[in-house]
Amino acid sequence: MALNRQGAIGVFDSGLGGLTVAAALANALPHESMIYLGDTARVPYGTRSPATVVRYARTNTDFLLKQGVKLVIVACNTVSAHALGGLAEGATTPVLGVIRPGARTALARSRGGDIAVLGTPATIRSDAYLHAIHEVDPDRRVHAIACPLFVPLVEEGWLDHPVTTLVAREYLAPLAGTAVDTIILGCTHYPLLRAVISAVAHELIGHPVALVDSAEALAIEAGALLDRANLRAPDATAPGAHRFFVTDAPSTSQRVAERFWGSAVDGDSPLILEHVDVVTSA
Repeated sequence: MALNRQGAIGVFDSGLGGLTVAAALANALPHESMIYLGDTARVPYGTRSPATVVRYARTNTDFLLKQGVKLVIVACNTVSAHALGGLAEGATTPVLGVIRPGARTALARSRGGDIAVLGTPATIRSDAYLHAIHEVDPDRRVHAIACPLFVPLVEEGWLDHPVTTLVAREYLAPLAGTAVDTIILGCTHYPLLRAVISAVAHELIGHPVALVDSAEALAIEAGALLDRANLRAPDATAPGAHRFFVTDAPSTSQRVAERFWGSAVDGDSPLILEHVDVVTSA
C-alpha cells in the first residue's frame, strides 16, 4: 500500500517524555503534521520485561498506523532497545528509533574519550547503546549508568532542586576520574536535567563534557528519510497540525506535557491531550 504524503508522522513513548522528541521534530520539520501517543496508563516501561515492552510497543504502533501515519517514530529508548527490530521487520511504514542516531551523534561529538550512557534500567540492561557505538567504533569505552529517579524528579518539576543535584552526584559518581568526554541522555526526560547533569559531570570528571540528546539527531534522520521516500508534506508553506493522545489522563498530565512541549517549540503550537484506550482499540 502506497504511503500518503499528506499523512502525519506518528510518534509514541511510554509517557509524556517523548514530547521532547516530538518538539524536536516539530522544529526541524515545521510543515509536517504529527500524531503523538503517550502510553501514560502503562508507564514506566523502563522496569518492564522485554516481552511486555514488545507487546506494548505493538499496540501503540497499531494505533498510529490506523491513523494513516506515513512514518513511525519510536521516541522511547526502552522500546528502541527491545522492540525496534520487530516493529520494523516486514512493515510497509518506515520505523525509526532514537538509539542509533544518538550513538552516531555521540561519536561525532566526542574528542576520542570515553562515552557515558544514562538511561532507564531496561535500556541500560539491553546494552543497546553499547552495541550501536561498537558497530561504528569497536574499541570505544562505554560507561552505562541506570538513573531511574531522574524521571520522577522531572515530572515533579524539580529540574534544579538540591535533591536532584544530590541524586545526580550519586548516579554519576562512577564517572569520577574517567576519560569520559561525552554523555548520552538516553531517556526522553533527561534533557530537562541538562544543566544539572552537565554541572555535576564537570565537577566529577574535571572538565566539560558534551551532552547528546538523541531527539535532534533523530529529527534530522527523519527529514532525510522523508526526502528519500518522497514523503514530504506536499504543502511546504502551511504549518503542520498536531494531535496528542494519552492512554490515561491524571490531573498532572497537562502540566507535565506542557513542560516537555511548550517551551521547546517555536511559534504557536497548542497542546490539547485527548484520551484513547490503545488496549481495547488495538
